[in-house]
Amino acid sequence: MKLNIVAAAVLAISAGASFAQNVVTIAHVGPTSGAIAHLGKDNENGAIMAVEELNAAGVVIGGQKVTIKLMTEDDAADPKQGTAVAQKLADAKVSGVIGHLNSGTTIPASKIYSDAGIPQISPSATNPKYTRQGFKTTFRVVADDTQLGGTLGRYAVKELHGKSIAVIDDRTAYGQGVAEEFSKAVTAAGGKVVAKEFTTDKATDFNAILTTIKGKKADIVFFGGMDAVAGPMLRQMKSLGIKAKFMGGDGICSTELVKLAGDAVSDDQVYCAEAGGVEGKGKAGMEDFKKKFKAKFGTDVQVYAPYVYDSVKIMVAAMVKAGSSDPVKCLPALAATKNYQGVTGPITFDEKGDIKGGALTLRTVKGGKLEELAVIR
Repeated sequence: MKLNIVAAAVLAISAGASFAQNVVTIAHVGPTSGAIAHLGKDNENGAIMAVEELNAAGVVIGGQKVTIKLMTEDDAADPKQGTAVAQKLADAKVSGVIGHLNSGTTIPASKIYSDAGIPQISPSATNPKYTRQGFKTTFRVVADDTQLGGTLGRYAVKELHGKSIAVIDDRTAYGQGVAEEFSKAVTAAGGKVVAKEFTTDKATDFNAILTTIKGKKADIVFFGGMDAVAGPMLRQMKSLGIKAKFMGGDGICSTELVKLAGDAVSDDQVYCAEAGGVEGKGKAGMEDFKKKFKAKFGTDVQVYAPYVYDSVKIMVAAMVKAGSSDPVKCLPALAATKNYQGVTGPITFDEKGDIKGGALTLRTVKGGKLEELAVIR
């Protein structure tokens, strides 16, 4: 009788160990608190949706059916909190990380993931430095600031015919990076940058820098930063009687910007570029994703939920191909990702981990809504 009890206990322990091995933990990190929590939650929801779909469909890795477990963390868009979270995930030995959202948190965290050998896919960090550090663990599914800022700079001069262009950045890795690339492209296209100002990602009063810009008679104001700052800035531009067109990167290319700026935005005043985009047959898939997303979460996609969704599925696909969730074994399979057909379009990584032929979507605000102007590759 005692032997049977012991045998049962051994079987129970073995079953528990087997179950533990059949759980693969992937983490998502983004700012789910603070001024841009709406963007972080949007990203997190994209990860939740992907994991639920994968588990419902069934995932087999190395001949065993596994359950994908999502570990979610908040970095508050703060570099210090971002590195603390990264260390926590490294200590937890997660199989992969999707995130972070901001370049300012993604870049310092990437060193920790690299040291731990954990694959990291950012769905939205656009500073070129992220994938140029020589790490084998860094991947990105959107175009970077070189393309983003460059496209907007050329558009400002060639299409919007800007003569006197002012540039403001929020001193973050993202804001400075995209503003610098924008400025270089403006100059290269024959345009003139008449003012370079800066603020912070937590500022609310912009009267001093806007008054300076008004004095320079700028016809275009470019802001390198996020929607939480851009909205109040647009309101203050209106109160100061500045009628310049307003431009920015993906950080302002959200439905939240329209809410934050309110009646301070007139038609064809705001122009932004989202680092991604679908065209042709891909539009139907994206629209279907957006409908499912709203039905599930009761809110519209802000910007990058579809890119997070694709990132999760790409990482799991690499594990399936490698037959293992061990980062050492699945990293080569992830790096070899070629022509993966995602909701956001085909994804192939280059030798740095950047997406090849990344798309950009130019948008403007009309009738209180973001409207697509063009998809550029």
